[in-house]
Amino acid sequence: MTLETASHQAPAPQGPSPARWQRAAMLVAVLLSLGGCTTTPTEPSVNHAPATATAQERRPAPQVEPTPTALTPPDATASHRVTALTITILSTTEPGPGEGEWGFAALVEADGQRILFDSGAKRQTVLRNAETLGIDLHTVPAVVLSHHHGDHVGGLLTLRRAVAEDAPEALATVHTARGMFEPRRFGAKPREVNRMVAIRPAFQASGGTFVVHDAPGQIAPGVWVTGPIQRLHPERNWSGSRRIPGADGWVEDTLPESQALIVDTERGLVVLSGCGHAGIVNTVTHARASIRTAPIHAAVGGFHLHQATTPHLEWTAKRLLELDLQQLLGAHCTGRGIVERLATRAPSGAHALKVGDRVTLDGLQ
Repeated sequence: MTLETASHQAPAPQGPSPARWQRAAMLVAVLLSLGGCTTTPTEPSVNHAPATATAQERRPAPQVEPTPTALTPPDATASHRVTALTITILSTTEPGPGEGEWGFAALVEADGQRILFDSGAKRQTVLRNAETLGIDLHTVPAVVLSHHHGDHVGGLLTLRRAVAEDAPEALATVHTARGMFEPRRFGAKPREVNRMVAIRPAFQASGGTFVVHDAPGQIAPGVWVTGPIQRLHPERNWSGSRRIPGADGWVEDTLPESQALIVDTERGLVVLSGCGHAGIVNTVTHARASIRTAPIHAAVGGFHLHQATTPHLEWTAKRLLELDLQQLLGAHCTGRGIVERLATRAPSGAHALKVGDRVTLDGLQ
């Protein structure tokens, strides 16, 4: 099967009429006569490179190109509200009934719809953990991948091949965001390090299809992918060691394809993240702006704050509470710092997840 692209672009605005130009000119004149101005409050720097990072890795992140049109949430009455939700952790650092690894994967069950989010690091981990937990992946038609790093895509081919013969439609449709298949390399070394470049043709040969999203899209009733996330805040949480092709040659890879899965429930939005390389605050802000302005009932998964500085953690906790976060359930690369800060400050607390944990609308089971 071939690569499919899900485009969600707004129509280009038409040019203003001469009368509008006159009214705009008069308005500018009035504003200038009043001498008014506005300023944007500054935010604390939240840049945090690993302690061993090079000077090049510590430099500020390049400016991310904003979405060309303002995000407009759908009609609040039109979106389906999920009433039954279970998220089962199939891969994370902390072992449970299954084996742990440095990776992430979770099975999402929303009103009967089943979706695999990420596929873990090692080829067999998610497959074995699913068997241990009594989860049948033959009845899971769709996959969402958060980004191209190997600890989130490592099990994809193994999982697809394990179910394809008996259930050709199982794990057959993979939703990614724009930028997923761009070439990557470390520094000046020419070797390709984006595993998705090689995985794509092998997955398609199995009968699978990739859907590439360039904006938020609903993939099941009440279940959304964000597509590339608008980065309004300087949440830098990647190493800076990888490079991606740019207009002027190879530039720092800021993981433009980083996306999250959002479940719109009766109690608010549930945000599921693999690593959150766009930043947890950016991700939550983007979800509320593009899907529904609602409380964040829970933020679940990896948020790559394990190496964050104390000022970054404090800023993050404060912002999340301002955005009406009710509960944080961290896994993989989230780290203890943000969990400890929100454990007593978020209305429903914060907890660290392990393999086999199940999250429902009533919390951690």
